[in-house]
Amino acid sequence: MAAQDVRERTEHEGFPPGPPLPPLVQSVLFQRDRARFLTAMARRYGDVFALRVPPFADRVVVYSRPEHIKEIFAGDPHDLHAGEGNQILGAIMGPHSLLLTDEAEHARARRLLMPAFNGSALRGYRALITEIAAAEAGSWAAGSTVRMLDRMNALTLEVITRVVFGVTDERTKAELSPRLNRIVHLNPLIFLGFKNDRMRRIGPWRKFAENLTAVDDLLYAEIAERRGATDLAERADVLSRLLQVGAGDDDAPLTDAELRDQLITLLLAGHETTASALSWALYELAADPEIQRSAAEAARTGDEKYLDAVLKEAMRLHTIISGTNRKLTRDMTIGGRRLPAGTVVATSIVLAHRRTDAYPDVAVFRPARFLDGAVAPNTWLPFGGGVRRCIGAGFSLLEGVTVLREILLRHALSLPADGKPERGKVRNITTVPGGRARVVISPGLTNM
Repeated sequence: MAAQDVRERTEHEGFPPGPPLPPLVQSVLFQRDRARFLTAMARRYGDVFALRVPPFADRVVVYSRPEHIKEIFAGDPHDLHAGEGNQILGAIMGPHSLLLTDEAEHARARRLLMPAFNGSALRGYRALITEIAAAEAGSWAAGSTVRMLDRMNALTLEVITRVVFGVTDERTKAELSPRLNRIVHLNPLIFLGFKNDRMRRIGPWRKFAENLTAVDDLLYAEIAERRGATDLAERADVLSRLLQVGAGDDDAPLTDAELRDQLITLLLAGHETTASALSWALYELAADPEIQRSAAEAARTGDEKYLDAVLKEAMRLHTIISGTNRKLTRDMTIGGRRLPAGTVVATSIVLAHRRTDAYPDVAVFRPARFLDGAVAPNTWLPFGGGVRRCIGAGFSLLEGVTVLREILLRHALSLPADGKPERGKVRNITTVPGGRARVVISPGLTNM
């Protein structure tokens, strides 16, 4: 018995099994199609496995079981650094980004940002989001075929520019919006060389650096103008709210550099992620007239719970962000396995969303599961969890529900006769509809 105990204990020390492929090959496969690669690895190695995917991380241990995910999310943030696990984004988001800081610095930033995303603040954003969504939906002609990914990207960028950044001057908006769009749609190669000063002086890295500098200039000018405004208390945008907050006697207000980094973080974390989620939701509604009919009735009667369920189910079935990362600051046991300091532990959102023990009809689009109590804790994770749960989760869901309502109040949706089934495509850090979610617009559901 003693020998067996030693053998079982040894089997749980060090890294779990993983693919013998060279790290560069693993990284390419991960970047090209994360869902397919991770699913294949889970099928081959089980619920816990190791990867090597530079430059994201030299050693990653991937978890997807709910109890393991709970253990990671509930862990002491001093021991599990999420900011260190996201450092590849640092050259773009900046050193003060909420996604890149840890411990006291992260806690302070989160306290200062939280008032801009609490319940009363969210209610203040609703009217402007409704206005933007109604204008977008109202521009679609009956009989036209709309690429939803393109239109949702345009819509969510308008929300970021007006509701988050608070830019109202048309000249500034006309200059800022296309530059923000270039940041969001950066080539993944940018991540690989942007930290290198020599690379930043050539080719696409130079162009990206020049665009980022231009965005910074515009944002700092907007921050300076806003600091001098006398009507901040009457303004409802996120930036104006952030300029007024101070979480306590020990918290200094956000500096200009901190505001810049948080605004870029909100752009990168909240633009194409929400656009992709909406595109998938609208595609699934177009593919299922019965669910669409229920959603349209919910829009008409103001039943936001059903529209919220539609959005959440789209985010489950079509996972936008593949996972979240924590870097161990000391040797730790996670999921019964002893791992050395420096290991990145990843909670795989895509694998958690595909577990048949959590979702028996895992491949079926069924919004009702979010209304009947069928979704267990730590199995639906689009916004991460624990102290690092996305601060903009409520904003994203409010925006998504508002957009769905305004579209369904005006249009019926169907798939093109020549359309092929949509498959996910990795674009930067998000997974989007590969065919851009083409949907045919009709006058309404009255005659369906």
